[in-house]
Amino acid sequence: MVKFAPLSVPWERRLQTFVVLQWIFSFVVLAQICIAVFIGLLFTRFWIFSVLYAVWWYLDLSKPWRGGRRSEALRRCIIWRYMKDYFPILLVKTAHLDPSRNYLAGFHPHGVLATGAFTNLCTESTGFSSLFPGIRPHLMMLNLWFWTPFFRDYIMSGGLVPVDKESAAHILSREGGGNLMAIIVGGVQEALDSRPGGYKLVLRNRKGFIRLALMHGAALVPIFSFGENDVFKQVENSPGSWVRWFQDRLQKIVRVSIPLFYGRGVFQYSFGLMPYRRPITTVVGKPIEVQKTPYPSQEEVDRLHQCYMKELENLFEAHKLKYNVPRDQHLEIC
Repeated sequence: MVKFAPLSVPWERRLQTFVVLQWIFSFVVLAQICIAVFIGLLFTRFWIFSVLYAVWWYLDLSKPWRGGRRSEALRRCIIWRYMKDYFPILLVKTAHLDPSRNYLAGFHPHGVLATGAFTNLCTESTGFSSLFPGIRPHLMMLNLWFWTPFFRDYIMSGGLVPVDKESAAHILSREGGGNLMAIIVGGVQEALDSRPGGYKLVLRNRKGFIRLALMHGAALVPIFSFGENDVFKQVENSPGSWVRWFQDRLQKIVRVSIPLFYGRGVFQYSFGLMPYRRPITTVVGKPIEVQKTPYPSQEEVDRLHQCYMKELENLFEAHKLKYNVPRDQHLEIC
């Protein structure tokens, strides 16, 4: 039976729902709409707008790989407060981050749409700058989206940058410090295993970010987002199923996969693409000191990787009981 939302829902909650709906729209179909608009304008009397943008795009082509173009006005926009309150989302600090240093943070888990990562690192709704004064956060995203007209400018405004070595090197080598570059280590592969109550991380063979930290002497910061996997459900896609076969094939071809997720609706609670109202608490761990090693050996990478996994497990175990994780639940690192 479909359960509808009562008519007496406060306007505050309606605004929260609307803001989250536009965010889902932005990261599910906005890029495709931007491409269609860019091409479509070329066949109308407004073709000059696409031509002018194409010239601007050419001149600005390398910007995403040079730290992007943040907009503090957009990051601090009031709408993100409504998104934060919808779940709600909380950012927890466990250690000081020295603003004279640069940091490379591993964010876990990915979840379906990386809700906690975006809200905490690409907006100021949870008070990142107040908790970590002098630190500028950047979140890495698939390169594909930075080749999309109009959409690239939107995502750069929040501090998103491409996930590759050139982009990382530019941020981590900045003089004076004060930069935190976050990467969702498990990526799209981990997103396919995101479901309520799940704590499966794709991490054991992900060592590229460790090598980057060594090359630039950037301290490693483990971040775990409790509740990230609880806000959406997925269609059954266990390994060996035809759904998972299709998702894996798609990922190999275009490096993007599609979690077949669902949650609640806008006006009813039974089914839809809206996330469930479940709390997300993102805990930022203490930094792991890293000695700068321009040409790290595989042994050095492996040793630091083991240290990182241990610190992440310690962070999870130290805080899990506070956020309703069963005592006998542990991380499953694959």
